[in-house]
Amino acid sequence: MYLSKFTDYSFRALVYLAENKDKLCTVEELAKKLEISEHHLKKIIHKLAKTDLIISMKGRTGGLKLGLDPNEINLGEVVKITEDNLNIAQCFSKDNCCPYISSECKLKGIMKDSLDAFLHEFSKYTLKDIL
Repeated sequence: MYLSKFTDYSFRALVYLAENKDKLCTVEELAKKLEISEHHLKKIIHKLAKTDLIISMKGRTGGLKLGLDPNEINLGEVVKITEDNLNIAQCFSKDNCCPYISSECKLKGIMKDSLDAFLHEFSKYTLKDIL
């Protein structure tokens, strides 16, 4: 399983905001501190701000802050929000892509169970656990 840079950078941004919870942060500040492209980080912040994870306040006195307490931010949920495609094989999203795949395919079942276990393991932890 490979997590995208989008998810990796999302975790980094959440950690930074949690460590700096007493102030409003800017995208520019996060990009510089985390050594991430500001353009890419804006996309991440936009997506996270659509959830309760980040609060984005516009205007001259605006900025970013964590939307929830770190112990309320489940890492498995962050992965589900930030990963656009959790289909670890083509057959998860496309029918008739393999002559061996059928409704009784054991390999597809094993891959699904593995993905579920991966997400379950992440879901055991919160942002507070990694601070």
